[in-house]
Amino acid sequence: MLERIDQLQTESLAELAAVTDAAALEAFRVKFIGPKGSVKGLMALLKDVPKEIKPQFGARANELRQKLEALYEERKAALGSAVTQSTPGIDVTEPGLPPKLGRRHIITQTIDDLVEVFGRMGFDIATGPEVEDAFHNFQALNIPESHPARDVLDNFYLDADDVPGGPHLLRSQTSTIQIRVMEKSQPPIRVVAMGRVYRPDEHDATHFSMFHQVEGLYVDKRVGMADLKTTLYQFARAYFGPDTEIRFRPSFFPFTEPSAEVDIKMTVRGVTKWVEVGGCGMVDPNVFAAVGYDPEVWSGFAFGLGIERLAMRKFAVPDLRWMFENDLRFLRRF
Repeated sequence: MLERIDQLQTESLAELAAVTDAAALEAFRVKFIGPKGSVKGLMALLKDVPKEIKPQFGARANELRQKLEALYEERKAALGSAVTQSTPGIDVTEPGLPPKLGRRHIITQTIDDLVEVFGRMGFDIATGPEVEDAFHNFQALNIPESHPARDVLDNFYLDADDVPGGPHLLRSQTSTIQIRVMEKSQPPIRVVAMGRVYRPDEHDATHFSMFHQVEGLYVDKRVGMADLKTTLYQFARAYFGPDTEIRFRPSFFPFTEPSAEVDIKMTVRGVTKWVEVGGCGMVDPNVFAAVGYDPEVWSGFAFGLGIERLAMRKFAVPDLRWMFENDLRFLRRF
């Protein structure tokens, strides 16, 4: 029995000497001096120890327990000191590091600002599908089948002409939403529609194959060109500032008559010049006829502006392509 204590002492001291980390030290404690450890188990053997050596056996077992507990505490303190020395302390007086939070994309910011500006002018927000049929994208907008705007090189068609209800395509303008609004509502109407549009344009500093438009529509009695120009002048000065310069150039669109291009003066790469941001005009009577409005009673204006180009003017961005490249150095500026 006494030899068993000697063997346990030799074994425990060898394992303690091999301990190099906190996990190994905890395993040693559980195995030898824990409530179910080997040293505790020695006391359960007392009933089998010969009567003449019971006092000696009990004293030796208790001595081993005390010795291992003391060595355990020393080893624990030594390991704790080593961890403290190898780990740099934390200076709680130093200012904290700000968390890296996300932020709204420059286009999202611009859309939110446009909603707020046009909302103050009395316009409601309208939405519509990005996949459109030929009727809403062309026919109802007074664009006949022979018009070059329907060319396969200028649109992203999704199916063939002979598909029932087709052809379908990715919408090339948010004017399609105006048609859907007029189909479901009676005048007076004052809405703006915002969303993605798709055209197979060659990418450069001011063009992209997918971009965003804000489209406005106002239909009522006795609406004139003066109302259109006043609306866009007021928008430009509310959004860009009172010194904003805007101009209208005569143009042609199938769905408006008369029509005009809208230019805003902006500085691009250090050069100040006029940059086209969209088109506008009085709604063509054929468009009213397509949605069941009487053009002898109702009149209205429509405009469409490129949101990326508005953002370029607002935030002095020289290249539209930067908005789609996900470069954090650029996105963190806004």
